Amino acid sequence: MSDTTIREVVREKYGQAALRVVAGAGNGCCGASAALGGCDPITADLYDAGETAGLPEQAVLASLGCGNPTALAELAEGETVLDLGSGGGIDVLLSARRVGPTGKAYGLDMTDEMLELARENQRRAGVENVEFLRGEIEHIPLPDASVDVVISNCVINLSADKPRVLREAFRVLKPGGRFAVSDVVVRGEVPPAVRRSMELWVGCVAGALEESEFRRLLAEVGFEDAEIEPTRVYRLEDARAFLEGAGVDPDGIAEDVDGRFMGAFVRARKPGTAGSACRAPGCCA
Repeated sequence: MSDTTIREVVREKYGQAALRVVAGAGNGCCGASAALGGCDPITADLYDAGETAGLPEQAVLASLGCGNPTALAELAEGETVLDLGSGGGIDVLLSARRVGPTGKAYGLDMTDEMLELARENQRRAGVENVEFLRGEIEHIPLPDASVDVVISNCVINLSADKPRVLREAFRVLKPGGRFAVSDVVVRGEVPPAVRRSMELWVGCVAGALEESEFRRLLAEVGFEDAEIEPTRVYRLEDARAFLEGAGVDPDGIAEDVDGRFMGAFVRARKPGTAGSACRAPGCCA
């Protein structure tokens, strides 16, 4: 698939997911999860009741992530946060709470239906320090060195140009800023045909990076202190029903699949400290 085709497929699938939520047709799960009538184990139980209390139900139903970056990013009062691929807005609204009235939370999404849903969720939640932007994560519509933290929830794996996404994240971060995302990551080599089947199961359109490749790309962009922490490892049994429905014998690929795909928290840091000069590639302090 070309980059343009992948982008349009993602836009269509996530637009459909938003419309399902608005129509009251259940949660926003897309692709295989929707066809199976549930989201487990990928999107289930990512947020506890205390976190989602007071949020609009549609914000929770439209969550399509694989982790909870807001709980792991250690956000502080007064910080500016950017959520790449913000969907129905749950992570933006949670971030806005954590950074408080002196901080700001941006959400960036390319899907009109999701943006409309997110803005309605913001209105219902009565949150002022939030702004939802229309755009692509490969072309972030914010100035250089303008945010303290970049988060994302199972979206970077959907991009056909991940190096560009990481360069853009690096560009908009201030010196010393943090990259703190949840994403689908592959551990070790997986045969292409098996990988395609698993990625259809994991997300609407997935292209998960292998763990060492993710680290390499972060370093090439200029990030330091990269860490990849598994938060949910997907087992063969989790995908059995989908694989069988797709005509794949799960037992025949067990060795290539079991435990290889995971939801992970990926963190890294842009060199420098706030207000300091930065000489890393793409840094404009």
